[in-house]
Amino acid sequence: MESQGLSLFDMILKGGIIMIPIGILSLLSIYVVIERFIYINQAFKIEDNFIPNLRDLLSKGDLKAARAYCQRLNTPIARVVEKGVHRIGKPIKDIESAMESVAGLETDKLERNLSILGLTAGIAPMLGFIGTISGIIKIFYNISVSDNISIGIIAGGLYEKMITSGAGLIVGVIAYTAYHLLNSRIDRFSHKMQNTAIEFVDILES
Repeated sequence: MESQGLSLFDMILKGGIIMIPIGILSLLSIYVVIERFIYINQAFKIEDNFIPNLRDLLSKGDLKAARAYCQRLNTPIARVVEKGVHRIGKPIKDIESAMESVAGLETDKLERNLSILGLTAGIAPMLGFIGTISGIIKIFYNISVSDNISIGIIAGGLYEKMITSGAGLIVGVIAYTAYHLLNSRIDRFSHKMQNTAIEFVDILES
């Protein structure tokens, strides 16, 4: 006797209506992961000789060229340093404070929409369990109506609703993992931004 396979599409259909919000969360998470990954990777891009070039311009006293150089690069690190260049002539503490404020804004931009991944990581498994509980309730209802406790009624309904639980857990794990990986990248970038700011301040104090 030839056994019938169960395709992924069939499994999704058998999961019932609860698969709709789980599917929406999965698509939304995929979009956020791809969009944030590209944005954060672009933020990391900066010329290797950024600080040396800046040092040369500042040593010549050409603040206008130094600001134009930062604006041309148009990266988060360059925008932080540009704020420092704009404040040259003021006390170092004021320069550092202004750069820290811009760095905070740039970090907020990097973290934008990451809360969606955190929300998905918590909600998707819960939706899956809700689908399973709903399926179990329906199984017992069908048993009470038909007065028939057959393995077909129990197993048939149960495996269909376990699909929602599995889907919810998969989506939740992916979102949770992506959330922490992206946050790790942002932390690394923040350290890089801080190191560049320190190097800039060293130029001013040298």
